[in-house]
Amino acid sequence: MVEFDSVSVRFGDRALFDGVSLSLPAGSFHFVTGPSGAGKTTLLKLCYLEMAPEAGEVQLFGKETERLGRDEVADMRRKIGVVHQDCRFVDHLSVSENVLLPATATGVDIRDVDDNMSQLLAWVGLSRHRDRRPPELSGGEKQRAALARAVILSPDLILADEPTGNVDWEMSLKILDLLVELNKSGKTVICATHDLSLIRQAKTRAPARVLRIRERGIELSGADL
Repeated sequence: MVEFDSVSVRFGDRALFDGVSLSLPAGSFHFVTGPSGAGKTTLLKLCYLEMAPEAGEVQLFGKETERLGRDEVADMRRKIGVVHQDCRFVDHLSVSENVLLPATATGVDIRDVDDNMSQLLAWVGLSRHRDRRPPELSGGEKQRAALARAVILSPDLILADEPTGNVDWEMSLKILDLLVELNKSGKTVICATHDLSLIRQAKTRAPARVLRIRERGIELSGADL
């Protein structure tokens, strides 16, 4: 599903990744952890094709991403759902309109996904808020709406960047349970987080593994934290 082969990334004179190689199979659940600024968000951006490595190769769904044309990149991104840390909503649109944005942007017939949207809002517990605007939602409600938006096109890969960073513990567990449900349905989930308590809880719910970013490398761990 996701493969890095000797991937290197630099920002100015600072190396974030230096010759990183890893392979994440389809249907897996991985947390990405590490100190602030270590490169958690950068790792997700590489997986979403928002940035390219300076050296090495990223493969997604068995294809070398650097060889993809514009249309092929667009097609691949339809298979990837992203939950951004800042949610990135359009504040003048309703919750339902924001959830439908990926379909609108990719030219999918809204009628084909409208029923799915209603089911997703019910799944994340926001059916009664579908006509509200994002500024009217709590932090937890925004994160759940962002998750619904990320999966509106039924992607195979879910990338979540600190999805529980701005919510309380109870809401963190609700969001975690939604991610676990997605994984149990066959989706590959990669979640960046600094919250080790959340990772410990996840290990009681799903066979989650941990990718630790350390000293410009990535270590795969299955041990308890």
